[in-house]
Amino acid sequence: MLDFDPPFRPIHRREGYLPLEDLGLIGDGSTAALVGLDGSIPWLCLPRFDSEPLLCGLLDHARGGHFTLTVEDLLEGRHRYEPDTAVLVTELRAPTGVVRITDALALRAGADLTDDAGGGRCELVRSAEVLAGTVRLRAELEPRGGAQSRVLGSGLEVRAFRRPDLRLHLRSNRPLTGLRTGHHLQEGDRLDLVLSWGRIHRHHRFDAETVLRETADAWRRWMRKCRYDGPQKALVRRAVITLKLCDDWVNGSLVAAPTSSLPAPIGGVRNWDYRYTWIRDAGYAVFALRRVGFDQEADAFLGWVLDAFEQSRYPRIMYTLGGEPVPEEIQDGELEGYRRSAPVRWGNGAADQRQHDVYGEVLDCADQWLRTGHELQPALWNGLAELAESAAVTWRQPDQGIWEVRSEGRVFTYSAGMCQVALDRAATIGERLGRPEEIATWRATADELRRLILGQAWDEEAQCISEHLDGGGGLDASLLALPLRRVVPGDHPRMAATTAAIAERLSAGDGLLYRYLHDHSPDGLPGDEGAFLLCSFWLVDNLILQGHLERAEDLYASLCARASPLGLLPEQIDPTTGAFMGNFPQAFSHIGIIASGVNLARAKAGITP
Repeated sequence: MLDFDPPFRPIHRREGYLPLEDLGLIGDGSTAALVGLDGSIPWLCLPRFDSEPLLCGLLDHARGGHFTLTVEDLLEGRHRYEPDTAVLVTELRAPTGVVRITDALALRAGADLTDDAGGGRCELVRSAEVLAGTVRLRAELEPRGGAQSRVLGSGLEVRAFRRPDLRLHLRSNRPLTGLRTGHHLQEGDRLDLVLSWGRIHRHHRFDAETVLRETADAWRRWMRKCRYDGPQKALVRRAVITLKLCDDWVNGSLVAAPTSSLPAPIGGVRNWDYRYTWIRDAGYAVFALRRVGFDQEADAFLGWVLDAFEQSRYPRIMYTLGGEPVPEEIQDGELEGYRRSAPVRWGNGAADQRQHDVYGEVLDCADQWLRTGHELQPALWNGLAELAESAAVTWRQPDQGIWEVRSEGRVFTYSAGMCQVALDRAATIGERLGRPEEIATWRATADELRRLILGQAWDEEAQCISEHLDGGGGLDASLLALPLRRVVPGDHPRMAATTAAIAERLSAGDGLLYRYLHDHSPDGLPGDEGAFLLCSFWLVDNLILQGHLERAEDLYASLCARASPLGLLPEQIDPTTGAFMGNFPQAFSHIGIIASGVNLARAKAGITP
């Protein structure tokens, strides 16, 4: 649970790894780093989110690399964010004293985070101050694959053997004799470290305190735009910042998570690279951001989706941050994986899957683009119309579905529903821009698909809509998203029955839901998985639509209580232990915090969804 003044707690590692709950996220709109409760940084990709990691001790504590700033004989720690910022404060207690470490990926002085421009300084700032007693601080920079350094200017030039393309420079307010140093400090003393890449600042005045203050100021200026006054206000504000930390500020795209290959579950093989942009994230992210005041970020993501589609002329389910094809999936046999959960993967093999929901996602983005006062050029509209024509045919064909199964495809109900979205939005756009010859056909096919979902996909014996359009297969929590995309009414008796069936039969306990049951819905991969947090937020939204406001509030509160003390959530939760699983932090889970909070606030105010 989010805690602005958390107690100190012991540092626990399992098999050499911190629990995900003990990691904080910092970022600058180009990349992100994870900072441990023990003062370590085990994850940093440079210069971008999807670059090869410079530090990936997260995936191999012995060989992956880290940047550690900690006290010797560490007993316990606590951490928190400076309010309304991505500046992280960690306090470490040793037998002889307490030190406070402030970490940030630095932003330029006066940076405007609403601009479609980079705000980062290409600097990681780590500033330690002794609060009480005396301590010995240990500073270690160890990139994956090793490095060598030489004195240059006011610091060290660092050559990382695996990354000769990076110009790295480490500066300090105290002498550095190498990449591993020890410092005896007493109350009031400081140790400042700045790791730079790209444009080197080694000739500039060294003032870590000022850079940290300017970074915090930039975040607070941006957060003044936040318009939210509903349940879990503090956590929603934190979720907004976490989404911004997953945002590529130059391109407008959003990574699903800033990490790769964190397993779900531990010891399993469901380890994927999430450092790319999924088209399906757009609709949900745009809804969430716009409802809390961040119209420019929403517009940037919509524009990015349309640009990516226009460049490729055929919609891919995911792209790199720059809108290019995602690299082919490979396994990295040198790394043991988080808590020895191999394999570690780079790239994503689902990138070339058939997933028909992408038609609806792209056309829904185009519809929202027009609704907010923008224009569509004729050539783009022609391409979108062709996409609608494809959706009118492909809904009958098998695909891998929203969950990207690695088994034989089926005609998934959710995919057919998103083809309905494509046709409905195309008809709406056509009424504005003209194409009268196709509008009637698109409307008729959209209506037919809605009837099929409520009719043909209905399983009378199970009393629910099935995961497959022919009425076969098991139960699928993605069906909870259909009312949210206006495919079927949320209060339709068959949707209400499906909601009840999912809440009961896919329950992992205490409000958590599985996406599906592997015995009933095989996905081509061995083993089970945890509870998928976004599905529970979808359940909150359906309960609101069906008038069960008190149940929705209780469920929402219980889900928010699962956040870490820093207010962060993973993709999945281990239902047995409550531990975090999967890539972390997960953008979709934080979208759920925002969207369900907005929906609850509107429902309590009597505003019709």
